[in-house]
Amino acid sequence: MRKSPLRTVFSAALLWAGISTSAGAAEPGMYLYNWFGLLAPETPKEFEQATGTRIHMDAFDSAEVMQSKVMAGRTGYDVVVATSDVLPGLIQAGVLQPLDPAQLSNLSHVDPDILAQLAVNDPGNRYAVPYLWGTTGIGYDVDKVKTALGDNAPVNSWDLIFKEENISKLQSCGVAMLDSPSEIISIALNYLGLPSNSKNPDDYQKAQALLLKIRPYIRYFDSSRIDADLADGNICAVVGWANGALAAQAINEKSNTGRRITYSLPREGALVWSENLVLLKDAPHPKAGLAFINYMLQPEVIAKTSNHTLYPNANKDATEFVQQKLRDNPWIYPDKQTVATLVPLEPLPLKLERIRTRVWTKVKSNI
Repeated sequence: MRKSPLRTVFSAALLWAGISTSAGAAEPGMYLYNWFGLLAPETPKEFEQATGTRIHMDAFDSAEVMQSKVMAGRTGYDVVVATSDVLPGLIQAGVLQPLDPAQLSNLSHVDPDILAQLAVNDPGNRYAVPYLWGTTGIGYDVDKVKTALGDNAPVNSWDLIFKEENISKLQSCGVAMLDSPSEIISIALNYLGLPSNSKNPDDYQKAQALLLKIRPYIRYFDSSRIDADLADGNICAVVGWANGALAAQAINEKSNTGRRITYSLPREGALVWSENLVLLKDAPHPKAGLAFINYMLQPEVIAKTSNHTLYPNANKDATEFVQQKLRDNPWIYPDKQTVATLVPLEPLPLKLERIRTRVWTKVKSNI
């Protein structure tokens, strides 16, 4: 679900680290299937030095690709990184094996609040360990939004996007959204005061009506393009992921462009999701896989990946090792009061998935 803005950096890091990227090889080690960019470049070598086990890694850039491969079985992978709302399907298909807490001595470092959110999609926290997490909110150009809407622009509310009187004024500087029906439609439902993961088909028609009303003012839907366009000043507001807005902010600060980019978690609530480490049922090296998961639960280790990816991690004892600018950002590491407003995505029954797909198709094609 989440394409990393650091994909190119990650690919280069793989070559630099000399990591094998073939799950079909018979070479001993631990085989990892991960999102592009979601591991600190130094971690594979450090894991090998600590354990004597080499990491062989393949990368994917969409949850659909990962799911289809894992569902087919006999992948050769041991550990896979899976987004929280994908977990129920993997669990139901029987492709994951339960994690043995006795083999995970570092599990005590995991934040219990994040574990509780993950339990929505992994009841009893039997199959997954939260790795990194993030939110879906509003990234925006401070000065362009202020020019369009004045000093009192509702940047802390979904009103910025869903009220026609606001988004129409932002049209000239550009508004874009993720191409993610599960996220955008869930946000629309929440804004309407309806359950974000509603099981009522009628609710999706209400979300459709809201989205169609503002559709003329949305420039495009594209999950891989919005961060770069926000950074370059091509658009001024996005419904996107926190780390993308933070990356855009960092690029502009480093280049001294004068553009001020920031991120907001609207007061009405936003989406929260996690990327999780799971062990495949047919893992050829399950002990090595568990050792890797346990290694990544060390506070100093996971902090390096947070610093590299700009994602917060699920380790309550790692915060002190995360770069200060990242850990002090209230939109990246929100306080408990804000966390309480966040809503995890859940998979829908097939009938409702089809309804949501039809809604999204209509919204995207209606210009």
